[in-house]
Amino acid sequence: MTQHIGIIGAGLAGLTAAQSLRAAGLRVTLFEKSRGLGGRMSTRRVDGLQFDHGAQYFTARGAAFKAQVEAWRISGAAAPWFEESYVGAPGMTAPSRALGDGLEAVTARTATRLVRNSGFWRVDDAEGPIEAPGNGAFNSLIVAVPAPQAQTLLAGAGVELPGLSAARYAPCWALMLAFDEAHKHVASRIKPDEGAISWIARDSDKPGRRSDKETWVVHASPDWTREHIKLTPDEARAALLERFVALTGISAPPAYMSAHRWLYALVEQAAGAPYLWNSQMQIGACGDWCIGPRVEAAFDSGRAMAEMVLSQAQNA
Repeated sequence: MTQHIGIIGAGLAGLTAAQSLRAAGLRVTLFEKSRGLGGRMSTRRVDGLQFDHGAQYFTARGAAFKAQVEAWRISGAAAPWFEESYVGAPGMTAPSRALGDGLEAVTARTATRLVRNSGFWRVDDAEGPIEAPGNGAFNSLIVAVPAPQAQTLLAGAGVELPGLSAARYAPCWALMLAFDEAHKHVASRIKPDEGAISWIARDSDKPGRRSDKETWVVHASPDWTREHIKLTPDEARAALLERFVALTGISAPPAYMSAHRWLYALVEQAAGAPYLWNSQMQIGACGDWCIGPRVEAAFDSGRAMAEMVLSQAQNA
């Protein structure tokens, strides 16, 4: 009988684990609270515009991720941007969509409760059990969401994973801007050494982007975001726009402007293990927070988590 694995979270870690398990012959069902796949490798699309308002780019150091990035490049899902960095093409969601191809996924449903009964796992949301393939009969469960969210879910199920509470994130306010006119005299990438803003990028300059407007993404620094974490989106965008103008000299009124708050943006302290696992309960957790603040860390964590689940399945 083929084992069926449930995975909560369809960011890069969850998707990597899912594809690894599927390739090995196990059945997988993903649960994702957002409407699409990708987590922080996300692209905001609105009014014909697009913004990579989460992860800005990724690099590849290890052999496994280098091979994956090359496969994305060949398929057109990723392209080089600057130096040894890559971006998804035509948006940062493209690699996640490629990984999600062929997977069973339930989106726009937020897991709030994990239930183990007679040796099998079930995933519930606020309305009760989520209707999904295999739900209630999962042999194992993988929680691939930010560490604080994973801790809440696992605690509710009576599961403790030592090391989970050690992971720490920095939050980030992201500002998205579009202008009718181009400002080619301004550098495409600006990384201030200090202050309210930690990163500015002209998104429309990334490979594969098509827009009749110039688009920018601005990331606030962790310290500034913490200090202003309770701002409304309108307040945050006004404050960050003022600083953007001061750094770039672009004073034209934006044709579009929006702000998004990431509560779990950048790993500041990792758990220190590729994944966490409870053999008795057949449940584990993975994500970049296990290893460090890089896209590759999420990939490596998901891959390692899948290897553990496969070893358990083979010994079952």
